[in-house]
Amino acid sequence: MPTDARRRTVLSVATTDPARAPRTRAALPRPPARGRALGRWWLDIFPVLVVAILQVGATAAAGHNQPERTSLDALGVALLLAGPAALLVRRRWPEVTLAVALAAALAYWLTDYPRGPAGFPALIVALVSAVLAGRRAFAWGTLAAGYLGFTVLPPLLGQESWNVGRALGLAAWLLVLGTGAEIFRTRRERRAELAHVQAEEARRRASEERLLIARELHDVLAHNISLINVQAGVALHLLDERPDQARPALTAIKDASKEALGELRSVLDVLRRGEDGATAPRTPTAGLRDLPGLMERTRTAGLDVTLDVSGEARPVPAGVDLAAFRIVQEALTNVVRHADTGIARVRLDYGDDQLTVQVDDDGAGAPAPPREGRGRGIAGMRERVLGLAPQ
Repeated sequence: MPTDARRRTVLSVATTDPARAPRTRAALPRPPARGRALGRWWLDIFPVLVVAILQVGATAAAGHNQPERTSLDALGVALLLAGPAALLVRRRWPEVTLAVALAAALAYWLTDYPRGPAGFPALIVALVSAVLAGRRAFAWGTLAAGYLGFTVLPPLLGQESWNVGRALGLAAWLLVLGTGAEIFRTRRERRAELAHVQAEEARRRASEERLLIARELHDVLAHNISLINVQAGVALHLLDERPDQARPALTAIKDASKEALGELRSVLDVLRRGEDGATAPRTPTAGLRDLPGLMERTRTAGLDVTLDVSGEARPVPAGVDLAAFRIVQEALTNVVRHADTGIARVRLDYGDDQLTVQVDDDGAGAPAPPREGRGRGIAGMRERVLGLAPQ
């Protein structure tokens, strides 16, 4: 609290925007590390096995209908397996994988072995892996080099004549392959970005909810415990000098502790509610309707509090209602603890689209505590007002 002769706490917030309650999603438990490693290993091996079986099996089957071609031997099988073998390191060395897959496919194509899938499935997987790894320029350069190799080398080696239709068809096929890899990369990046945004939003909501809980607990406990502390001091003093007059102070302690327990249960009930809010709290949330009781409890602590209302009193959104009550509660708590005065005034001003709450006292104030000893009351009031601002 400030230390000047006359202090004032003012809240002015719009009353047209309803409060928005933050929500969090429960995080699913992560699988054990060993299970994740096994899953990653299987994801690396399975495509390699599929590609190897496809290239060798389908090419061998196609060779039965190509009697003019040389039958597959150890060298042919080795060329067909070179590309799938390179896929084992596609995550660590995508450029090497793509280069080996292209070289194996081109080498096989320049032989007289049967035509078929040959090394193209491994080349496709290697190209997609390189694009997803961010090696886009290398991938497109490899496609260009592959196009030249498949269209220029066979005529130069005398294996086949130049065919414009085949060259255009290969160009179209490679273009579709590269474009498909880019589209897959773009969609994957968008999914990753969306997951990142959702995770950040969940963390932000969880942080806001923790802050909300901290403010509620502070406001619920600080006020009532301050009253209990004041009344306990009064009771101790009266027990020594006038024990017959200690009853009102003890009664005030009982009432304040009962009120604290009730509000604490209300906060805990809110925490127990599910995300859909199906379970209603057992006690209503505090609001301006509770100001008379708050002021009565404060008077028992020796502070003469008056309430002035201007404008047409009307219901306000739940978030504004709670914030206004909590700020009045915290302001009165600070007056009781620090103001060294017996008089305070609360004023509610209902405007057309806003509510102004003003708390004044004429105390002298206490010296500012050291930084490590300062409370969170004023910061909490400020956070409540900022939390009501339109997003």
